[in-house]
Amino acid sequence: MSQDINRIRPWRTITRRKSRQIRVGNVLVGGDAPITVQSMTNTPTSDAKATIEQIRGLEEAGADIVRVSCPDEDSTAAMPQICRAAKVPIVADIHFHYKRGIEAARAGAACLRINPGNIGNAQRVREVIQAAKDHGCSIRIGVNGGSLERHLLEKYGEPCPEAMVESALDHARILDDNGFHEYKISVKASDPFLTVAAYHQLAEATDAPLHLGVTEAGGLRTGTVKSAIGIGSMLWAGIGDTIRVSLSAEPVEEIKAGFEILKSLGLRTRGVNIISCPSCARQGFDVIRTVEALEQRLAHIQEPISLSIIGCVVNGPGEATMTDLGFTGGGKDAGMMYVSGKPDHKVSNTDMIDRIVAQVEARAALLRNAREAATKAAE
Repeated sequence: MSQDINRIRPWRTITRRKSRQIRVGNVLVGGDAPITVQSMTNTPTSDAKATIEQIRGLEEAGADIVRVSCPDEDSTAAMPQICRAAKVPIVADIHFHYKRGIEAARAGAACLRINPGNIGNAQRVREVIQAAKDHGCSIRIGVNGGSLERHLLEKYGEPCPEAMVESALDHARILDDNGFHEYKISVKASDPFLTVAAYHQLAEATDAPLHLGVTEAGGLRTGTVKSAIGIGSMLWAGIGDTIRVSLSAEPVEEIKAGFEILKSLGLRTRGVNIISCPSCARQGFDVIRTVEALEQRLAHIQEPISLSIIGCVVNGPGEATMTDLGFTGGGKDAGMMYVSGKPDHKVSNTDMIDRIVAQVEARAALLRNAREAATKAAE
């Protein structure tokens, strides 16, 4: 029921900007492909074992793409091992030295992220393009408000949307002139206003897929809020094909935040979407502690399931009719369990967490089995 909500309520739909589609390894970006979520490792890339372990954690959290920094030859020397071990496409982050981009392409990177403001002259960019062509890499043109080219800062006086978009389009033109069109673009800044304005201008100027993000957004709480406002407003406007939430936190938190942003807009449905009340004196159980426990115990679920956890009968029954599963407090030491929008059975408060987890896991198993059967039938 909840999965059909966009079809039956058209005012909830988002019309995505039409962009051309590119390939990052085996992941499609742009066009009608799902909006992908990515993060970046923070281990020394030269330590292949540690980097692979961190990539594993990101993969388990649902990352579609993972980026690793390649600041030196030791890093690119580790890339073949890292790329072979990864189950998701690996993007090589290149700054200052164009040769690292060439080495990363040879090592198996699925995409090269280059910052036009610091990689060098057009000839060096052309050499990176040729390496990408030779090894089947895509490219991300990554423009940052904090590292714009000097001539643009002199022209505009400060980082501004016009300067960022001009930088991006100048470098996109180099790729186009060299017959290379497998690229996406980002124009990030730490200021959400600057970021959003730049992306809106860029979206009007090119059909290239766009990588969204508010760069250097801050710590877990402040950075998530800032990113949700900036990235969320652009997605709501239909802009964006892949996202990275940049946090001063463990990389897995970026993936979690990215999926929560997409889930809140109905653009991705991975995992359990918990709808819960803030709690008040009417609550029939400890809502806050219950939701905390459920978030932890249901983090492994990948199938899209909506779950409402409401403390009393004021809004509980209404919310439960719109979710796959629901629990509403209000009875004496017990509450009502809803299944597919209808009241199903009472559950005691002492057993509720275990019973809810069991219900969610059972529903996830049904969805998983149905998906696997459909895949086999299609084969």
